[in-house]
Amino acid sequence: MESDERSNSSEREGTGRSGTTGASVGRGKEWDRVARTPAFEDLMRRKKAFLVPAVIFFLVFYMSLPVLAGFTTVLDGPAVGEMTWAYVFAFVQFPMVWILCHLYRNRANKWDGLVDKARQEASEGRTTT
Repeated sequence: MESDERSNSSEREGTGRSGTTGASVGRGKEWDRVARTPAFEDLMRRKKAFLVPAVIFFLVFYMSLPVLAGFTTVLDGPAVGEMTWAYVFAFVQFPMVWILCHLYRNRANKWDGLVDKARQEASEGRTTT
């Protein structure tokens, strides 16, 4: 356990066990250069604009089933035959997740172009600061 703690701390510091700096230091500088490009900032802005509302929607939709079923009688009525609205709501959560995953995948494919653009800008030295 003690050796694990030493290796973890040395990885965070960018040094190997021998005390020399490794490739992680070079990658850190490269990462800093990429993170300061306008394309990367645009990528982060677009990701937040999609992910924050998507996560909020998912959590509200997902958590409303136990709240509505446990504390109200809203979902107690029959929807189709003997099936109540609680079962309908529960089954609708499966397609909701698939739809969110599909939307995320499509957006992520579009974000790949911004990732390539950020790499190119970083290699050309175009940064915001």
